Amino acid sequence: MAFLSHTDDLFDSILMADDRFHTQGYRDGFEEGSREGTMEGRHHGALHGARLSAEVSFYHGFALAWKFLIQNHEEVKARKQLKAVESLVGLIQRFPHEDPQYENLQEDTAKIRAKFRQVCSLLNVVADFREYVGGSSQMSF
Repeated sequence: MAFLSHTDDLFDSILMADDRFHTQGYRDGFEEGSREGTMEGRHHGALHGARLSAEVSFYHGFALAWKFLIQNHEEVKARKQLKAVESLVGLIQRFPHEDPQYENLQEDTAKIRAKFRQVCSLLNVVADFREYVGGSSQMSF
């Protein structure tokens, strides 16, 4: 009987090898994928964070420059322009620069872009952030 038990164990180990290798391969692959995914996610986040930061900084500098240029004009048109510029500055100042998990990031970014387009229209200025960073619709760092 001991011979059968040893033979059965041998056959079980051979038959179960596929299952063991599959399980171990899955574990190894999952761990490697998790590490790679984390690194890729960090890279992706840093890249898009830098792009968004450059864009918002451009809008802020644009608004501050125009605020300085039109703040002393007394015309009705200039007051309306100044109000829109100050509104853009306010949106940018309230933008959560330090919170990477901010839930309304997309909505607030869209509001800033829309206000920037409105300010450009009121000022009768053609300004495009994409042209500022290199003249193409894609940014590169």
